[in-house]
Amino acid sequence: MAKTNYGFEKRQRELAKKKKKDEKEQRKAAARSVGTPPEGGTLQ
Repeated sequence: MAKTNYGFEKRQRELAKKKKKDEKEQRKAAARSVGTPPEGGTLQ
């Protein structure tokens, strides 16, 4: 039986988390450039 590669799984989770965070930052930056408050937030 093959040994589970936990390092690979961890790396994949970290990459997914980083991608999601980057996408969220891009949405927030786009909303700021347009001048509309982000979802559920207030414009500062």
